[in-house]
Amino acid sequence: MISRFKRLLIGRPMKSAELEGEKLSKLKALAVLSSDALSSVAYGTEQILLVLVAAGFAAVWYSIPISIAVLGLLLILILSYRQTIYAYPKGGGAYIVAKDNLGISTGLLAGGSLLVDYILTVAVSSSAGTDAITSAFPALHDYRVVIALIMIVFLTVMNLRGIGESASVLAYPVYLFVAAVFVLIIAGLFKVIVHGANGDIPELGTAVSNISLFMLLKAFSSGCSALTGVEAVSNAIPNFKKPAERNAAITLMMMGTILGAMFIGISLLAYWNGIVPNPKETVVSQIANATFGRGILYYAIQGITALILFLAANTAYSAFPLLAFMLAKDKYMPNAFMVRGDRLGFSNGIIFLGIFSAVLVIVFHGDTENLIPLYAVGVFIPFTLSQLGMMIRWIRLKPANWVFSLVVNTIGMLTTLVITLIFIFTKFTQIWMVFIFLPIVIFVFFKIHRHYMNTADELRVDIKKEKPVIKGSTIVVPVAGITQVVLQSISYAKSLTDNVVAVYVGFDEDEIDRMEKKWEEWNPGVRLIVLRSSYRSFIRPLIRFIETVEWKTQESDHITVLIPQFITKQWWHNFLHNQSSLLLRAYLFNQKDVVVATVPYHLLR
Repeated sequence: MISRFKRLLIGRPMKSAELEGEKLSKLKALAVLSSDALSSVAYGTEQILLVLVAAGFAAVWYSIPISIAVLGLLLILILSYRQTIYAYPKGGGAYIVAKDNLGISTGLLAGGSLLVDYILTVAVSSSAGTDAITSAFPALHDYRVVIALIMIVFLTVMNLRGIGESASVLAYPVYLFVAAVFVLIIAGLFKVIVHGANGDIPELGTAVSNISLFMLLKAFSSGCSALTGVEAVSNAIPNFKKPAERNAAITLMMMGTILGAMFIGISLLAYWNGIVPNPKETVVSQIANATFGRGILYYAIQGITALILFLAANTAYSAFPLLAFMLAKDKYMPNAFMVRGDRLGFSNGIIFLGIFSAVLVIVFHGDTENLIPLYAVGVFIPFTLSQLGMMIRWIRLKPANWVFSLVVNTIGMLTTLVITLIFIFTKFTQIWMVFIFLPIVIFVFFKIHRHYMNTADELRVDIKKEKPVIKGSTIVVPVAGITQVVLQSISYAKSLTDNVVAVYVGFDEDEIDRMEKKWEEWNPGVRLIVLRSSYRSFIRPLIRFIETVEWKTQESDHITVLIPQFITKQWWHNFLHNQSSLLLRAYLFNQKDVVVATVPYHLLR
């Protein structure tokens, strides 16, 4: 039943040979890997205005020069990550660049930050999408968390079905969103040209007495939240069709162009319409209302915006499993993250991402504003480390035209470093947990790596010196009575060796006498050892007996405990039996030199 449900949910298993068919074309990759960056125009301008309105309505004109500065940083990042794509065509982005040029610890800092950022991407995107829905339908405001969780489950299932299928489905809403935003921008510009801007808006250059450099820097750093997701293309190069690095570079340039045009367009319309942030209505909602009124076009734009904000999380679903795979390949994350699922995706990474992002939504009650600072810090740390790593690479290798590349990365590193510091100083009360969580993540990485290294050392065989040691075998069969299950187990044990002993644990003398007489009458050719338990526990006497046998025969024999176990026909029948065999097996796994085996007997009814 579970298998049938799984097939219905995620589809038929795919052959490994079908992996190449799952690779993404440029148009599909643009939709899947750029959805996070493109969707950020829905809240990037709003984050700038949230800071500026604290100084009064007259300060909103600063949103225009700040938006232009954000565009300048976007250009630097696009050029820089284009260089990273060609320098590291196997993907991995900031993690690989930092590890290769700055050392393992720095690489793990970048990788850990990105993993956290992708979890926050899903949480922020689902929360922001919910905000768009509740702006259009205020009655749903109290159900924000539930709506966000439903969308996380949907995206998790879609990505478990495979990157090719999810890209085919999700590409349409992304391009529909791009078209809708450009329609809004063009219509809004036309309205401003024909009817003029809002008469109450402050003119560009208006003096604002209580504005400060600190506030402007804070607004700039908040607006840079629109740049999150830019690095996803460089992380996911292996998902592209060949030539992967060329297709990835073209996709990155396309994304940067579209993102820049939409972001500056929304910022201009917000200024010309005199828009200020409203807790119950997003800036995009207000612009659409001012441009089209609350008609069909307004609700269409709100619906599409909500959809793309939800689907922005798909960028994380594409990049997180690949980054987790690379960390697992380097032995810093569990091996389970290297396993491809039935649909050729790294399904464990997808499920992990879905669960942790859902937990974040619940903990923060779907509050996007509280999540965005964490989200931005999580991406700007890798931005900075990636730029610094590329600078070291150019200085170390000095390839052709390396000076220009060095200048680009130096400007990018200094800018992203400043933004990171601004975030730390201006929003420390919202991001302080990053400084606790990231060291814990890196510590866990090192602990995992040490475990794998220790395990490899312990399991390694010196093929020139170490050979198999041939010993005899003693088999211990725990029995609770004379049944078909015991009969099958003893028959199997005697087929392996003549040195078989059955062990029975009794709780009272009458019971023990009956068992001894019945065993003697049956006479299976195996000696029965009876152990008495005054405290009604069969585990402790049995463990002590096995330890004694092991001590006496460790030089000559291997000790095997052969556990009889019957398998019920229906799953719910298991609840009708005390699973003593499972409990015994769990205890015996801690015995160092004891082999534990199970002989199953399948019940027919």
